[in-house]
Amino acid sequence: MQPHRYKVAFGGRGGAKSWGFARALLIKALENPLRILCAREIMRTIGDSVHRLLVDQINAMGLAEYFTVQESSITSVYGAEFLFAGLRQQDAHKIKSFEGVDVVWVEEAQAVTKRSWDILIPTIRAEGSEIWVSFNPELDTDDTYQRFVVSPPADSVVMRMTWRDNPWFPSVLEAERLGLQRRDPQEYEHVWEGKPRTVVEGAIYAREVTDMIEGHRARPLPYDPRLLVHTVWDLGWNDQTSIIFVQRLHSEIRVIDYEEESFLRFDEWAKRVKDKPYVYGSHWLPHDGKHATQAANGVSAQSLLRPLLRMTPKIIPRPENKEVPIRAARMMFPRTYVDETKCARLLDCLKRYRRAVPLTTGEPGNPVHDEYSHGADAFGGLAMIVDKLTNNEEKPMPRTEPWKPFDPMMNY
Repeated sequence: MQPHRYKVAFGGRGGAKSWGFARALLIKALENPLRILCAREIMRTIGDSVHRLLVDQINAMGLAEYFTVQESSITSVYGAEFLFAGLRQQDAHKIKSFEGVDVVWVEEAQAVTKRSWDILIPTIRAEGSEIWVSFNPELDTDDTYQRFVVSPPADSVVMRMTWRDNPWFPSVLEAERLGLQRRDPQEYEHVWEGKPRTVVEGAIYAREVTDMIEGHRARPLPYDPRLLVHTVWDLGWNDQTSIIFVQRLHSEIRVIDYEEESFLRFDEWAKRVKDKPYVYGSHWLPHDGKHATQAANGVSAQSLLRPLLRMTPKIIPRPENKEVPIRAARMMFPRTYVDETKCARLLDCLKRYRRAVPLTTGEPGNPVHDEYSHGADAFGGLAMIVDKLTNNEEKPMPRTEPWKPFDPMMNY
């Protein structure tokens, strides 16, 4: 209840983080005419918000006579107001309308992106304003976890809350907790103790990414000017276009850079590629890169990029099915190094690339097509043609010294 810029509660299931924040804000709403924004990354309807939770707590605390509950807002008799919004649906201009907010409570904050935080935080600028954050960690690399737990900002109170801290912890949850602890101790640590995962549950490349991280193959990775750089693309417009920048030395694969963005024209992409300080060997497009499209006035991506890149992009063969690039990627992982900074987004895509699991069958199906699949698809495309990458089209690759084993004491 003391003033601080950031108040962060994170942990496992059953920790009463949401209950605690809801009750504290309702009490504050009876003391001062605060403007309180309740936000989360995605809020398609008011049912996705904490509106229902607040109403339940108003009734549980016997405060119904002090609050007016409407469909999309809650107000107190003392002039406080609760507002609700999804951050991803807001552009920078719309979020600025919240600059008069006194408290913003971001629930399920593990899903909030860096973009949303970078827009929201400077907007909450009223004197004495506060940002409250509650979440169960998902991945150890998620922006929210890194921003508020690993490197918390100044004037912040950060508290891990688990089932042990919940005075209302029910017996039905206790039975579930003990059951998971017996069945799957590792999953128990994540679900009930709030320890973040290295990869998402059910990730296609879970073992491969974990082995890469534990083997220190995700690390600072400098550009080697003795080797050519090759690019591998996954094309999109509304969806992201993803580009992997890779070097090869004998059997060793070095992914040194990565780009991903939506709504860029091919000339803009070509400029971004050419502006990098690399000497290129080849550019590879997915199989549909050779197809003429109506959006490009009947011209293929390969034809459009040829004059822009000053070489003809090559085409990755169309796989027989979606499992072909996945199998190829699994075979490539053990000899692949990835720059942990420039390719952080690619690593995140590989950590989150997963299969759809229909509720009717419960059996894993095809990979999910989402914001993380584009980087993973580009990685699979790389695996399909990786043995065709050379440092000279006519001469053997240079006989340079291979890397020395990773030395954790060395300043890379």
